[in-house]
Amino acid sequence: MRDGGYMTDARPMQIGELAERTGLSIRTLRHYDEIGLLRPSARSEGGFRLYTADDESRLLLIRRMKPLGYSLEQMGELLEVVDGLAEAPGDSALAARLADIRDEAHRRREDLRRQLDAADEFVRQLESR
Repeated sequence: MRDGGYMTDARPMQIGELAERTGLSIRTLRHYDEIGLLRPSARSEGGFRLYTADDESRLLLIRRMKPLGYSLEQMGELLEVVDGLAEAPGDSALAARLADIRDEAHRRREDLRRQLDAADEFVRQLESR
């Protein structure tokens, strides 16, 4: 079952199902595993990657960073901060780093909004000709 785009059952899924659910390619998921950005939670007896709802949620977070132009390294850093805060919620250094990342995301979003406004203006000019 899915709830708001997230997997809600406890059944692990293989890479193809995760790719389909998130709109990312199997190749991308394998690459993320190779570089340590998103490792599967387990492997089947046959060696197939197995992913959980938490893995899907983590992958969707990564996917949402892509349009903002974050590098794979920056995505990894955010995940380290999120993981660190989950383990030590009161860590002020990690909380400050998360606030910096959040501020940067707002700046990047505003840049995209300005680009979209310019694109809309361009389309309007083309349509008026």
